[in-house]
Amino acid sequence: LIMIGLMLNFLGLAKLGVFLFAGAVLFQIVTLPVELDASRRAAAQLAETGILTSEELSGAKAVLFAAAMTYVAAAAVSVSYLIYFLLRTGALSRRD
Repeated sequence: LIMIGLMLNFLGLAKLGVFLFAGAVLFQIVTLPVELDASRRAAAQLAETGILTSEELSGAKAVLFAAAMTYVAAAAVSVSYLIYFLLRTGALSRRD
């Protein structure tokens, strides 16, 4: 919606797209602690069950941490895009 609105010079559609995208970004940020906690709990579960050796466990924790950081990176990119779209559509300006 954002891109179509910008291409057709129909800012109302673009602003609607920005509003919907902002909702998706908000959802992503709200669920971020859940994703981070899931990686922490998975590492704890692997340690408790003894499935992995201590060497394997440290590697698994590193991979789980990296996986959790992908959610942080995705949220940062989404926020950056949201700011860009807000500026591009003039949604932050008071002139309407």
